[in-house]
Amino acid sequence: MTEPDFTLGIEEEYLLVDAETGDLAPAPDALMADCKADLGDQVSPEFLRCQIEIGTPVAPDIRTAREHLRHLRATVARHAARHGLAPISASCHPFADWRDQDHTDKDRYNQLSRDMGGVARRMLICGMHVHVGIPEQAQRIDLMNQFTYFLPHLLALSASSPFWQGEDTGLASYRTTVFGDMPRTGLPPAFVSWDEYDRSVAALTRLGIIEDSSKIWWDLRPSCKFPTLETRICDACPRLEDAITLAALIQATLRMLWRLSRRNLRWRHYDSFLLAENRWRAARYGTTEGQIDFGAGAIIPFEQIAEDWLALIAEDADALESQPAVARLREMAARGTSAEAQRATAARAREAGADPGQALRAVTRHLIEEFRHDL
Repeated sequence: MTEPDFTLGIEEEYLLVDAETGDLAPAPDALMADCKADLGDQVSPEFLRCQIEIGTPVAPDIRTAREHLRHLRATVARHAARHGLAPISASCHPFADWRDQDHTDKDRYNQLSRDMGGVARRMLICGMHVHVGIPEQAQRIDLMNQFTYFLPHLLALSASSPFWQGEDTGLASYRTTVFGDMPRTGLPPAFVSWDEYDRSVAALTRLGIIEDSSKIWWDLRPSCKFPTLETRICDACPRLEDAITLAALIQATLRMLWRLSRRNLRWRHYDSFLLAENRWRAARYGTTEGQIDFGAGAIIPFEQIAEDWLALIAEDADALESQPAVARLREMAARGTSAEAQRATAARAREAGADPGQALRAVTRHLIEEFRHDL
């Protein structure tokens, strides 16, 4: 069995806000033109006009991926500032109303709006997608089946969407509930083989329901365009270094699962009913209430999960030269999620005399600063 190359690609979606008020703002044509002039196809409009999407070039390692992502973030921030705007990388805006947003006038997005109706219009959400190079199709399916176990852990760490339309939802990742209204979302099914996956996709394409597998929006999927597995469960990360740590964890964990296969071993399969319970815990609580370890039959605190996870992938992080990046998992687990930080920011503002609306504007200012933190 040939060792995959484990190359990396990272896609992020940002919201554009007025740098003074924190209100959502549509991307001016001149801003998109400036970004395109500097970044080419690495930047594009998203479904809503207040969103912008970036995608790194293929990176051979996490160090290069970081350089690419920092350049993309810094370039978007620089051009946005010329228009009085700032990007934030959080999965939901603290107080914006989806009813006030317009979608981008492109054939792809016009069709999506027609197909999905009101469900699409509520998609005022952003995420982060991580591609890892797995050239062999059979390996992609085999690793997808096993890696699904780790998806709730990634959601818990990345949770950055506690607020929706000016209300505290009580969830750490409200984005998952909004996106869950779309068809073909959630945890991926388990497939016996690539052929079975291919037949399942063909059943829908033959009927004209979808044109290709890019309209399958599972938390993890074989990419339609690239020989990669694409992890899609993560909320958008306000801080660049957190995004890099999650990408490094995904890469090293996939290598760990591949390494097990070389020894005729594999990660234990659990029914999606059980994994969905951890997914819900991640969306509801982030990292604060732990995750279920089905082997141990116990709910494990996330700081212990972090130590166990790092031990599992230590050999692989060494091989991939990503130890510093994955080791930040400890810091993320101890610090808590962006959702917690956003709630704490709002609470401090209220204690200082701010009304609820002002407190949420303080959250937006916090998110602007978080985006700038590692640039």
